[in-house]
Amino acid sequence: MNENKMLRGVVIGGLSGAVCAALVSLAVIYIVSPQLLNSANNIVSETSKQPVKEQQAVVTGSQEELVVQAVEKAAPAVVSIIITKDVPKLEQYFETYKDPFYDNFFGPGFGGTFQIPQYRQNGTEKKEVGGGSGFIVSSDGYIVSNRHVVDDETAEYTVILNDGTKHDAKIIARDSIEDVAVLKIEATDLPYLNFGDSEGLKLGQSVIAIGNPLLEFNNSVSVGVISGLSRSITAGGLFTKPENLDDVIQTDAAINPGNSGGPLLNLKGEVIGMNVAIADGQNIGFSLPSNNVKTIVESVKETGKITRPYLGLRYVPITKEIKESNKLSVDYGVLVVRGETVSDLAVIPGSPADKAGLAENDIILEIDGVKLEEGVSLTRIISQKKIDDTVTLKILHKGEEKEVKVELNEMPE
Repeated sequence: MNENKMLRGVVIGGLSGAVCAALVSLAVIYIVSPQLLNSANNIVSETSKQPVKEQQAVVTGSQEELVVQAVEKAAPAVVSIIITKDVPKLEQYFETYKDPFYDNFFGPGFGGTFQIPQYRQNGTEKKEVGGGSGFIVSSDGYIVSNRHVVDDETAEYTVILNDGTKHDAKIIARDSIEDVAVLKIEATDLPYLNFGDSEGLKLGQSVIAIGNPLLEFNNSVSVGVISGLSRSITAGGLFTKPENLDDVIQTDAAINPGNSGGPLLNLKGEVIGMNVAIADGQNIGFSLPSNNVKTIVESVKETGKITRPYLGLRYVPITKEIKESNKLSVDYGVLVVRGETVSDLAVIPGSPADKAGLAENDIILEIDGVKLEEGVSLTRIISQKKIDDTVTLKILHKGEEKEVKVELNEMPE
């Protein structure tokens, strides 16, 4: 059985906002599709306040010692994010109700009058309605978290540092593709985390998750291993719409509601992922790769917004099943296809792919000499390029193999 068909529902592990007065949202994002699937709609410490210093490439010591050292280094840079919002303020009042049964049965004046409690809005009040986790990525106050944690533009956000100090946070950027957001607080000389390389991760590698589960237990630590790589999931939650997340890391380190946006660390205390979702089952969590998050952070620091190159097409990775059912000549690469609606074109008009002549039903076999086989993501490779870079695609066009050069442009907002 295909292992991707074994998982059921996944949750985005953040605590995001609700709108009713008495509700604190434990917003977790669940995988809403009945299985993990390949998206067919890809377009494309130190304990003192000093920067967390990078360890040597070779680490020695027992597993326990390495975990303790990594947590001691990383924990000061992990933060809690609290969502505050104006919500309706309700007051109770009573309405008098007279049951006509009593007059009809016993005669007038016998009784049958009741006071029934009712509720009405009396203005608004600020309340904490949810939250999540995040981590500091620069000494001057840049912080990253999940977009679904801070996606309410009408809410206010407060960052609570490891030492308990609170700072108002400004949302600098929310990513429309990856579930990533960049925040900023006015502070200096902060401890921060370094990004590790998520490209070289191995199954079975030890990892550490730190976050604020249930908004009660800040800087909680869980330890596990990498259970899977290059997963594609569709996730959504009670207050969030479904979204496709590509190339995510699967781990059995415990990730709970409120952990969204917290770091997934290697034993050197480097960030190799950002915790984003949990499955409706035990010991199945997901994290965004650190290389993707790092690219977004660097873009925001340099330009003040998220910029990324794109091809401008929709595709589905080719598997043996897709090859057989569609009578294709290859069992690898990606097939350029339309989306679910008539407006979801296979190739976006005016996009780099369109200008290069790519068309629906083309098969992209390689990019810059890299074969697009299982575990190799076209989206990931494009995300690591720069705007105005030129890539070489090997494609099958109407059965003919050829190479096409495509100049990558900035993805429109």
